[in-house]
Amino acid sequence: MKFFLNPGTSAYLRGLADELGESTNSVRVELNRLSEAGLLESAEEGRTKVYRANTAHPLFPEIQRMVAKTVGLDKVVEQVVSRLGKVELAFVTGDYAKGKDSGLIDLVLVGEIDKGYLQSLVEKLEALIERKVRTLVLTISEYEKLLGTLSRTPALVLWEQKGVSKS
Repeated sequence: MKFFLNPGTSAYLRGLADELGESTNSVRVELNRLSEAGLLESAEEGRTKVYRANTAHPLFPEIQRMVAKTVGLDKVVEQVVSRLGKVELAFVTGDYAKGKDSGLIDLVLVGEIDKGYLQSLVEKLEALIERKVRTLVLTISEYEKLLGTLSRTPALVLWEQKGVSKS
């Protein structure tokens, strides 16, 4: 999940073992399997071998969609964008943007959002995807003021109207 939810993420063996609470040997075996299959690529950074998703692999887009479905992000996007008003931008920050399934999804919505309806959707979504959803709703001007702060944190863009960007 770490590599395929947000392809910009990279990690090294010991860091992954610590994060997952697994032995370095078991993590090494899985990293080797994914690398041999061509799904991960690695590079030496000093004395450390760093792994990242191979976005050029033909199966990468499908694996990324499957991971998003597993987490429930596809349902979040469908529900939110279709019914909430004028959504300009929707993105996930926090653990999920880093590729970690912590059980709490931090969702940022930019636009003219019906906050009352959003709250009712969030309650339904939490039951559907079995995860908590924490939302931050911003107008376009609020988003532009916070852009410098927001751009320093990893983000996974779920929906983007033309002309609005997370960067």
